[in-house]
Amino acid sequence: MAWLAHYAARAQAVVVHRRGQAILPQSTSKALFKLLLRPDRSRRDVGLFRRDLIALGVRRGPHLRDRLSGRGRLWLNPGHTGLDVPGIAQWCQRRELRPVYLVHDLIPITHPQFCREGEDERHRRRMCTVLKTAAGVVANSADTLDSLAAFAAADGACLPPTVIAWPGTPRLPLSPSATMSAPTFVALGTIEGRKNHQLLLSVWRALIAAAACGRVQEPLPRLVIVGRRGWQAQEVFTALDSADFGGLVSEAGALPDSDLGAILASARALLFPSLAEGYGMPLAEALAAGIPVIASDLPVFREIGQGVPELLPPNDTEAWLTAIFDYARPDSLRREEQAVRLKDYKVPEWHGHFARVDALLEKIALLPMRKMYEG
Repeated sequence: MAWLAHYAARAQAVVVHRRGQAILPQSTSKALFKLLLRPDRSRRDVGLFRRDLIALGVRRGPHLRDRLSGRGRLWLNPGHTGLDVPGIAQWCQRRELRPVYLVHDLIPITHPQFCREGEDERHRRRMCTVLKTAAGVVANSADTLDSLAAFAAADGACLPPTVIAWPGTPRLPLSPSATMSAPTFVALGTIEGRKNHQLLLSVWRALIAAAACGRVQEPLPRLVIVGRRGWQAQEVFTALDSADFGGLVSEAGALPDSDLGAILASARALLFPSLAEGYGMPLAEALAAGIPVIASDLPVFREIGQGVPELLPPNDTEAWLTAIFDYARPDSLRREEQAVRLKDYKVPEWHGHFARVDALLEKIALLPMRKMYEG
């Protein structure tokens, strides 16, 4: 949506589908962009949005294709969707387009065990499309670019011009709804295998066991898990549905920003024990809001965290247990030290993101058209 808002005034829409691709005419593109950028878009019922989208297609159906060549124009694609469609490379060549792709991650390739069956092969096709056709690549982190470079080297391909541009950070409205009766921690993100919720449930089981033996005192900290249920996490789903955490672990599902802000505002820290990430927006959101973060010691978190979060091995339950128990204390020295580091955190902003992307686009405009090879 940020890319759409930034470029819509000088852009046409591209539709990519397994049955074919099309560049929409300017008038249809403007109507579509207006619909997508409608201020109340996020609050509208999905059915109403689909109704309006279908009405737009019906009204303009006979004129949905712009039959002019791309003639060296930039095709800005801020996602991976559609890049595994057969013939996409040939279409780019036929329309004389210069694709510029935003690459978010290579997790299905580097960590296929955390993805749906077949997703690794689909993502390989997407990344091959990127390497075969791109006039430029925007990577959301240096870690993502390193992964793409390694993939290119293994495939015997060369990288096109690239730039690293951290995405802008959404500002959550922090407004504590009430004083929590116990110290609270928040885990934010889709509940899927690579997010490593299993570690957090192990920590809370250990906390409950320690309290039962009299080794820790009440009140025990609470864990609020925010996010939809995803995939490759059946053990976590089973535990959340059946295990007795004594009311200390709650699953909130997907929440609007206002509700999420209220929970985070009272949190002792955001917990982010992921096993793999391309960026890690929850980490940036929490730090931007002044909320401490305890996260996995991943290269990308060292990069975007700017030395602020507490980083721990994602498989060391004891280290996480110790840190969470410490952060739960009102006089936690470790939490206070992170609060001091937070003062130097530089929040990634969209204006900085687009300054880097636009500089890449200007560079590409001066280069000759790249010859794409078949595949």
